Amino acid sequence: MNARLAGLLYLVVAVCGGFAELAARETIKASDDVAEALRDSVGLMKVAFAADLAAFTCFLLVGIALYGLFKDVHRTAAITMLTMNAVSVAIQCLNMVNHAGAVLAAQQGADELAVLFLELHVVGYHLVAQIFFGGWLIPLGYLVVRSRMVPRLFGYALMIGGTGYLLGLVVELVAPGADSVILVLGMLGGISEVAFLGWLLVRGVRRPVLVP
Repeated sequence: MNARLAGLLYLVVAVCGGFAELAARETIKASDDVAEALRDSVGLMKVAFAADLAAFTCFLLVGIALYGLFKDVHRTAAITMLTMNAVSVAIQCLNMVNHAGAVLAAQQGADELAVLFLELHVVGYHLVAQIFFGGWLIPLGYLVVRSRMVPRLFGYALMIGGTGYLLGLVVELVAPGADSVILVLGMLGGISEVAFLGWLLVRGVRRPVLVP
């Protein structure tokens, strides 16, 4: 039951977070005139704000549910996984102040300030929180492999995906123009998460096989 609940919550995270980031912020940032797009999309940004808060809440609950599943497999790894999950949620929630600042500034016609807040949100989301929402996949993957409750392939994929997120962060810091490399590394993480989510929703987990 915990496995499918985690999968369902993970699905909410994917849908709500994907909408807020891709359909709202990324669409606005891709506009020729970002300030004008922000002014015209205040309502959308407010919906994205609510969607993100729902996603972050569910993401924390995913971590708690997975901790309940894996705590007896390796307690230290499970605590590490949950801690990184919780820190990620805290950073992302705090970072929503920048999202709200962009909306408020756009409503008041302070175009430069609105764009600045939107750019600050990118820093908080892609350069700070990513350390933790990428890094948490590594102990999670280790737990999957060790427990064998889910095919070990998913565990290895999660560890590779988490490493991809972290490498993408490094590339973004040292070579910010290498968008294609960053995209590929990010896709490693995204694909591993989607695959794991699908397995949890459809198949759930087997009885753990504890490896000494």
